[in-house]
Amino acid sequence: MNTETAPAIVPNFDDGAGAGRKLAIICSKGNLDMAYPGLVLAGAALGEGVETHLFFTFWGFDIITKSRMGHLQFTPLGNTATHVPQALGALPGMTTMATRMMHRQIADVGVPGVPELLEQIVASGGHLWACRMSADMMHLTGDDLYDAVEGIINAADFIEKSAGAQLLFI
Repeated sequence: MNTETAPAIVPNFDDGAGAGRKLAIICSKGNLDMAYPGLVLAGAALGEGVETHLFFTFWGFDIITKSRMGHLQFTPLGNTATHVPQALGALPGMTTMATRMMHRQIADVGVPGVPELLEQIVASGGHLWACRMSADMMHLTGDDLYDAVEGIINAADFIEKSAGAQLLFI
């Protein structure tokens, strides 16, 4: 029996250079608690000088759809991380209450709303892309989307634009 293990691979986080690095974030969910991770990570990456591209697909389209982006909701139903009995999540008004509570908690720590985060990302040089297939499925056009979305592109185009990037799927 071999008791030896391979040496651990330890990444070097202290190279001090964001230049030349790329980050691609695929935002596939548009509920409030899933919008923030991608947007916050994008802002942090841009602050470190990392070229950043966000690709919004499926329900992630809600994050960049003008009529929905300011009204994202959080539901405790089916979300075991809320530590609330699941039966409570099905009660009328729970989504509204949970959404208000989450908005308050986000504001209390000084994090802006989704539209403001998108504005900051774009102002910092971030790139926003919408998925062609999702746009077609949802019958949305560029006019329906946040003005700073650079284009509605297919998956192959996004893969090309993000070549060599670290990829996050949220």
